[in-house]
Amino acid sequence: MANFQGRLVKSIVFLSLYLPLTLLSDHACADPPYRLCPTTTNYSNDSPFQKSLNHLLQTLSSNASSSKFYNTTTGTDPDEVYGAYMCLDYVTNQVCQDCITIASEAIISLCGNVKEAAVWEEVCQLRYSGDNFFGQLNVSDNIALANVLNILEPEKFRTFVNETLHNLIKLAAFNLSENMYVTRRVPYRDRTIYALVQCTKDLSANECNICLERALKDTLDKYYFSIGARLLSRSCYLRYEFYEFYTAATSEAPTSSASPPNGTKRGEGNIKNETAELEMANNKNFQRKNVDPKACFDLASIHAATNTFSDLNMLGQGGFGPVYKGILSDGREVAVKRLSTCSEQGSEEFTNEVLLIMKLQHKNLVRLLGFCVDQDEKLLVYEYMPNSSLDVILFDSERRSQLDWHTYYDIICGIARGLLYLHEDSRLKIIHRDLKPNNVLLDHEMVAKISDFGMARIFYENQNAANTKRVVGTYGYMAPEYAMQGLFSIKSDVFSFGVILLEIISGRKNSGFFLTEHAQTLLGYVWRLWKDGKVLECVDPMLLESSSPIEEILRCIHIGLLCVQEDPADRPTMSTVVGLLGIESLSRPEPRQSAIAVGRVVPASDHHLFSTISSSANGLTVSAISTG
Repeated sequence: MANFQGRLVKSIVFLSLYLPLTLLSDHACADPPYRLCPTTTNYSNDSPFQKSLNHLLQTLSSNASSSKFYNTTTGTDPDEVYGAYMCLDYVTNQVCQDCITIASEAIISLCGNVKEAAVWEEVCQLRYSGDNFFGQLNVSDNIALANVLNILEPEKFRTFVNETLHNLIKLAAFNLSENMYVTRRVPYRDRTIYALVQCTKDLSANECNICLERALKDTLDKYYFSIGARLLSRSCYLRYEFYEFYTAATSEAPTSSASPPNGTKRGEGNIKNETAELEMANNKNFQRKNVDPKACFDLASIHAATNTFSDLNMLGQGGFGPVYKGILSDGREVAVKRLSTCSEQGSEEFTNEVLLIMKLQHKNLVRLLGFCVDQDEKLLVYEYMPNSSLDVILFDSERRSQLDWHTYYDIICGIARGLLYLHEDSRLKIIHRDLKPNNVLLDHEMVAKISDFGMARIFYENQNAANTKRVVGTYGYMAPEYAMQGLFSIKSDVFSFGVILLEIISGRKNSGFFLTEHAQTLLGYVWRLWKDGKVLECVDPMLLESSSPIEEILRCIHIGLLCVQEDPADRPTMSTVVGLLGIESLSRPEPRQSAIAVGRVVPASDHHLFSTISSSANGLTVSAISTG
């Protein structure tokens, strides 16, 4: 990302559209938690103050299961400790408790033995002090953070944001029904700004107003040119973005980049515990400790819903096994993935999906309703997508012609927002590894939802890439560094997204170009037309014959080529992609060489070593490429 952003800045610096990243604070591109350790006064290990602090943190974490804001004291003078936390109001109590538990570990790890400290996680903040701060307004040492993308006409944007946030601040502070918390969606040109303001509940209305006004001033003074920013204060919180951040994480708890005790990596302990809770002993018994009972379906209800897995209810067949349509007793339509008893990879992927997707909630991710384990049966129950998967429409000329460009554009943006959530906004950094049209489902309103997390991988702390000997995915959508070297990262998913984008625009499969007169792949074909100044020749004529905005189509082609560049360092992140899709005025760098080789090159005599499973079953598929 640094190399990409550097080139982006350099290419347009003379137009003054972007500012170098060196002008941003260290926090601007960092991951949470964010810390504030404003004192050098320390306490000793095993001292009464430390014992009071440990008890305080346990008390705060315990109370977070029932309240979004809480303050209390422990110990006696001179070792009394005051503590408080605040969770953003949109999260659940469980998410709040998880967040405060993580923050309690991070605050000790990051600030050490100081007598005053504060930390901010993605959806909560925690602070303690040896001095009483309850009900006291604090607007010093605020932390401002910004999106790395900037906007044209920043002064106009600043004026608009200032007016918008100023109105929200008045609502939060002086409207009692708002309870010092307001979110709003506000149109800005052809986009929507999402904003959130919140104060700690121990402030007066005037103090809340003062804190948020100061937060707004600090943010705009520093980052008025940014398309998104937030201000972290010990007394309030303010944020605005061009995407819906405050609903994306409603069931997610953030993770801390600080290392918990005993050297456990961020999130690693939780995942290991969950794996133990959900482990399959000899692939027969599935332990369901601490799993929401509502997520556990009994086999009889699944049999009733699917007419005992009737062939008439089968939606398709994937590497995982067959997928059936069902209707639950409450009338909900569902898609049921049934683990095949002869599937070699199904048990591992089954566990992976349950562990991952049940913790992910976003409008552009398919929703896993629950699972069923009964003797040899292992089932996943999803929301049903009436319009099947993107590939069913995309590569059928009759069905494809029924959709207009605006619908396809919304699908493109939906996939991008879903990936952004997986990579940056969820509690874990998740690499999908098998993004393709088969795994993009479409609901009744044609909203795109990413599915199939059986092959997904989790990254921890500052991990940016990993290597594997077991390559999984589908040729045509795998990034070259992954297909040929087993190296994957968020840029691998960005590559897959770029392929899908170009397939949507052209109506052609990337792999369908193999050994044709055009080029070896669709990517090579589009790249050649781009260099020759004839890139509109790759666009599906049906799109050009309609009232489609040509400039928007060209912009999408440009973004697609940026995503499929040969060098992963040249590819943008999904936050950059979402910004480029949403804001027409943002400048885009010239794309470099598109990747041509998207699969392993092996002798014909070795083709028996490869097993490629790729089929569509209501879009709920598992694809694998194994080299043993």
